[in-house]
Amino acid sequence: MAKNLYEALGVARSATEKEIRSAYRKLARKHHPDVNPNDRASESRFKEVNAAYEVLSDAGKRTKYDKYGDRWEMADQLEEQQKRQSAGSWARNGGAQVDPNGDFGSIFDSIFRRERGGPRAQAANRRGQDIETPVEVSLEEAFHGTTRVLTLQASEVCRVCGGTGEVAGATCHNCEGMGQLVKPKRLEVKVPAGVKTGSRVRVAGEGRQGSGGGPSGDLYLVLSVLPHGRFERKGDDLYTDVTVPYLDCILGGELAVSTMERGVALRIPELTQNGRQIRLAGKGMPVLGGTGRGALYVRVKVQLPEHLSPEERTHLEALRAPQAQTVKQ
Repeated sequence: MAKNLYEALGVARSATEKEIRSAYRKLARKHHPDVNPNDRASESRFKEVNAAYEVLSDAGKRTKYDKYGDRWEMADQLEEQQKRQSAGSWARNGGAQVDPNGDFGSIFDSIFRRERGGPRAQAANRRGQDIETPVEVSLEEAFHGTTRVLTLQASEVCRVCGGTGEVAGATCHNCEGMGQLVKPKRLEVKVPAGVKTGSRVRVAGEGRQGSGGGPSGDLYLVLSVLPHGRFERKGDDLYTDVTVPYLDCILGGELAVSTMERGVALRIPELTQNGRQIRLAGKGMPVLGGTGRGALYVRVKVQLPEHLSPEERTHLEALRAPQAQTVKQ
């Protein structure tokens, strides 16, 4: 991961959440392993972009990163050490002694020695962090349900040092003293029918690995449903426009209307006004986590002719004649 997470996404430190999300989506698409098979450079860049977005998309994590840089994960422990320093006392934290007159570097070093599993380490049993990743789906995919194949950075215990970070008293060169190795992992996730923009799909245990034997965090897919060319979605209901010949609106008629599954016959009552909404129950979106479906609302757009034949004009004039006489009287 790049030392500067903002540079990894190509945004300024003052970037808004929207700008960060937009930059991430663009880079993730560009460097995704499915788009660049067997390209190690793109795979590495993809990991870097995901890692940067994980931090900068979370307001709390971003605040810590802005303050502490690449050691932001140690922020809580550092602040606790600073509190103890201000009291002017020596403190012991997990077996590592901290000098209240020392600098931040020495405090961080003591923390990292414990995290890496040094001889005096007493790692806390902590749950791993959750991960969020944005996923876009089409309206059809949201209607039927779909799957997404993700490439994640999975941690595993170093087999050389057994997770201690040391071999014969020296730093393990296989994992560089971290006790863990990060490798890409492909994961297929089912997206249920009925998801909306903002829906979160949880995959238990696929987040960051816990420490000290603690459980792993969870993975959350944050869904965005793309706009559709024919249907507008409002909750579980769908809206669509249909053009109806003016004679069918006057006299009544029937026409085929597309739904998310198949075409259905729609009855047009006589004297249907322009803009009228006709409700088709059960033809909308599936209810997420429930049963049934929303409705499909068909909005009528009256279609007037662009040209009239002499015969059509004669009939229309005949219809208008009684109205004209009534106005004269």
